[in-house]
Amino acid sequence: MVDPNTKLHDSITATRSGHDEEKAKFSVGQKVKLLEDIVNDGTYPHSPIGTLMMPKGSVGYIKDMGDFLQVIRVYEVHFLGTQMDIEVVGCREHELEALEDASMADISEGELFKKIIEQKRAKKA
Repeated sequence: MVDPNTKLHDSITATRSGHDEEKAKFSVGQKVKLLEDIVNDGTYPHSPIGTLMMPKGSVGYIKDMGDFLQVIRVYEVHFLGTQMDIEVVGCREHELEALEDASMADISEGELFKKIIEQKRAKKA
């Protein structure tokens, strides 16, 4: 049974042009915040459709980016320190807001997590 208020893939893409801008809005390593709740639209096979995957306001870092159907850019975002079962969620550009500039762009994943750990330690000090 699907909640009628749950946005499924078709209802999301139907309101978009169907093709994202040529240049990505965010870069790998960039800190971002969710502008809306992310619920399973059926593309994540390990939980029912409509399940809350990540709440609005969660903060994470762009881990990778790819394309869905060759025209829709999806960002793989790693959300740290949440109480959710899933830490890495695919997000569209309109679902994210940059919290810092793209100065961390194109660094390796290992360097990214090293930088994240350093930032967390600095906040605790």
